[in-house]
Amino acid sequence: MKLTLRVWRQRHAEAPGAMATYEVDGISPDMSFLEMLDTLNEELTLAGDDPVAFDHDCREGICGACSLVINGDAHGPERTTTCQLHMRSFSDGDTIDIEPWRASAFPVVKDLVVDRSSFDRIIQSGGYIAAATGTAPDAHATPVPKPDADFAFEHAECIGCGACVAACPNGSAMLFTSAKVNHLNVLPQGAPERETRVLDMVAQMDEEGFGGCTLAGECATVCPKGIPLPSITAMNKEWLRATRKIRR
Repeated sequence: MKLTLRVWRQRHAEAPGAMATYEVDGISPDMSFLEMLDTLNEELTLAGDDPVAFDHDCREGICGACSLVINGDAHGPERTTTCQLHMRSFSDGDTIDIEPWRASAFPVVKDLVVDRSSFDRIIQSGGYIAAATGTAPDAHATPVPKPDADFAFEHAECIGCGACVAACPNGSAMLFTSAKVNHLNVLPQGAPERETRVLDMVAQMDEEGFGGCTLAGECATVCPKGIPLPSITAMNKEWLRATRKIRR
């Protein structure tokens, strides 16, 4: 395939950015989107130009590093991570716009790379459990009901890619935060910090400058791991429960 790429280029956080147009040819439909960008960067490097900076790591849909807005959609036209998006989703002659996540809490570092350390600080504020040191406990020492285990596992699948924030018209991080709260709060191991966890993580989320949630639902629509929209409702219930308990 021959494609026209319109890529956001920005030398650093303080520099003005703009879309730059490139032509790439010989793109196989079996390439991943990131492999296509590798091809572009090889051509730019051979021509003596600065390659396009973009985040990537495992390229297996696990790490959540590949944060790109493709033709206006977080991670592109398929509900998957960018590294698992293949060029067969596009056609010969297409023009593809490639941009970084757009959110005030995700400042651009360079080109398509954004700083998502705000997510790290949300997790640091409460995404942990208290556990005694020493030898590992015996398997099944703490029984967990099957519905609770399934609920926790569903939310633990969140990879922190930030697509939910990029897709939200308000730039809200509610789906991400709710996933991190819910998968621990439902388990007995997370009970000691159940109230402080949700209060601290929501407070940190607000401090980071993410927008408010209006349940537009775009976050759950683009989530590559299928974190459900009712996750936000579950976190809201946890937050109300915590505020009432602490007031007593």
